[in-house]
Amino acid sequence: MQHTNPHPAAPARARSARPLRALGLMLGTAAFALAAAAPAAPRPPADVDGARIVNADAEPGNWMSTGRTYDEQRYSPLKQITDANVNKLGLAWQYKLDYDRGVEATPIVVDGVMYTTGSFSVLYAFDAASGKLLWKGDPKVDRFKAGEFCCDAVNRGPAVWKGKVFVGTNDGRLVAWNAKDGSKAWDVDTVEDHSRSYGITGAPRVVKGKVIIGNGGAEFGVRGYVTAYDAETGKKLWRFYTVPGDPSKPQETPELDMAVKTWTGTQWFEQGGGGTAWDSMAYDPELDLLYIGTGNASMWNYSLRSEAKGDNLFLSSIVAVKPDTGKYVWHYQTTPGDAWDMTATQHMILATLKIDGKDRKIIMQAPKNGFFYVIDRETGKLISAEKYAPVNWADRIDLKTGRPVFNDEAKYWEKKGPVLVKPGFWGGHDWQPMSYNPTTGLVYIPKHVFAVEYENNPDYKYLKNKKHFYQLGVGAAAMGDADKDMQKWSDQWTGALLAWDPVKQKKVWEVPYVTIFNGGTLSTAGNLVFEGTADGRVVAYRATDGKKLWESPAQSGVMAAPVTYDVNGEQYVAFMVGWGGAFSTFAGQASLKAGVKPYAQVLVYKLGGTAKLKPAVYPELKAPEPPKQTASAEQIAHGKDVFNGHCSQCHGINAVSGGVVPDLRRLSAEKHNIFPGIVMGAYSDKGMPSFAGVLTMDEIADLHAYLIKRAYDLQADLKKDPNAK
Repeated sequence: MQHTNPHPAAPARARSARPLRALGLMLGTAAFALAAAAPAAPRPPADVDGARIVNADAEPGNWMSTGRTYDEQRYSPLKQITDANVNKLGLAWQYKLDYDRGVEATPIVVDGVMYTTGSFSVLYAFDAASGKLLWKGDPKVDRFKAGEFCCDAVNRGPAVWKGKVFVGTNDGRLVAWNAKDGSKAWDVDTVEDHSRSYGITGAPRVVKGKVIIGNGGAEFGVRGYVTAYDAETGKKLWRFYTVPGDPSKPQETPELDMAVKTWTGTQWFEQGGGGTAWDSMAYDPELDLLYIGTGNASMWNYSLRSEAKGDNLFLSSIVAVKPDTGKYVWHYQTTPGDAWDMTATQHMILATLKIDGKDRKIIMQAPKNGFFYVIDRETGKLISAEKYAPVNWADRIDLKTGRPVFNDEAKYWEKKGPVLVKPGFWGGHDWQPMSYNPTTGLVYIPKHVFAVEYENNPDYKYLKNKKHFYQLGVGAAAMGDADKDMQKWSDQWTGALLAWDPVKQKKVWEVPYVTIFNGGTLSTAGNLVFEGTADGRVVAYRATDGKKLWESPAQSGVMAAPVTYDVNGEQYVAFMVGWGGAFSTFAGQASLKAGVKPYAQVLVYKLGGTAKLKPAVYPELKAPEPPKQTASAEQIAHGKDVFNGHCSQCHGINAVSGGVVPDLRRLSAEKHNIFPGIVMGAYSDKGMPSFAGVLTMDEIADLHAYLIKRAYDLQADLKKDPNAK
């Protein structure tokens, strides 16, 4: 790639002697020839700035930002691998990651080096052609804090800028590493209130020298915000709050003065409000607008949070701000007064589409609520919205007002008993990135078919400063109350790869999957769509019609989106493999349908690759060793409530683990003997948070009694079927 000097030297003063002028011309010509013949000096590691990202198509062999480009299309112009030869893909290299937990990262590849993350925010730098580990950066995540929020010890990848690699950590820090050697450049704490359960799972974005990151934790009661830090020093430059602060005090900004009027009462403020920006962002350099997707409320129950009144801005919204200052420009709210965890944190894509005969600069999103949105990205005005997944909470989106036409049947806070809502809290599409192919004109969406029951809990009270605890204000029927209920739901929970026409707002083709939480997608100029699956495969489809052209075993479930890159004229496709995250932990029994076990690794393919896939080594499933049950039925029932309230987000509803963390039904006799100590913090260095000060000894005893019951249940199942899970 040629580079021009942005500050050329001033022209030399004119000289009178013609021989000198002639000599100068001769020397200049010779110097130019030598310069042209000499190879370009290699760039320093991670030498990326805004100009390179904006002009990414000029060097398609790199993948320099999480969406490859600021428009987040996740489309590659590379076409050495095509629909005609993709069946010749073979393994180029494989690397086993340190922790077999959820892997959600999008790798960054710059000038032959891959930067990617695994569980607990560990950063890896590889030679992108050979897979040789160049260095590793471990931020030493505080495992106690990492267990305080949703969902699993995952990380969605790094960002790079001018020789540094940036990673958000599960315990809420933003860390900058020197790309040259993996030494730490700076480390800042992004958490403004350590009495609440903040963390980071999302990938940073770097715009105009500012590293921008949001936080997660709304289910546990936090106030959402996005923060910009100086890429060189880590100094905080601005913070944009996504929900208002204390309504009895002046708000920080004019837009929050507007937002606070859309909330009622004070309970929401005590709960934190939510609206966390835990994942997606996009940037338009021409408009100089940064787009932020915001999340659900604290708590979910609209009547307990805001007396069932108001839109509750800026929950479940796309918000446009100026990246230099964080100043608000516009917003569009996908789900006003969100009461179902219908976040708008899902992947956003910028594109120019021809709509009604005119080129429109748009932003498009398929958020959790099941509608696919096409929005004018300069003004925030809705252009179109249609259902891409089963939906019953709203009949349609009114194009004049931009607002949903709600279905009153989904308003569980007004009902007695459980209410079926489609889609449920994992949405019609979750964090797994979609992609847009400008050649086919299609968006490729990791779709969910998902429904759950919500039930009002009018007597619920927010538990201040009580961490590790889902504070939703919604009854347990949201997930089903017994194993048979979970089985009923899991039989209905399926997934698909959906090819969607954003102009016509309709499905073009679809490939069904066995369960939800399949991988994000990548589309390429080779007329291909790549995706990993929950049931342990990596697959390539023809982009135009969805025909499967290639697949290979991944040895575990795949959730992350693949990338493609070029080194020395050879194209590679890289998949991050590892089962975990919200679905496989919380809905453990349902996730077992996928038939995979956690195994975290990097798999990279190229045409004619000859590497042999090394066998996966999975931990042995131990037989249950329960002690004698001495608790009453009432104590066991109470222990179940304690478990589902405090433990299920990691160990699975009804104590059925998806295999990501230890299955508590299979505790050894030794661990049963020290169970209270484990709960009180004896295993905090192993990633098990301490519940000291959260649970009483009586609650721990009842919790243990419930797990003993579940261990005996499993023993009985294993006698009937040795392969029971």
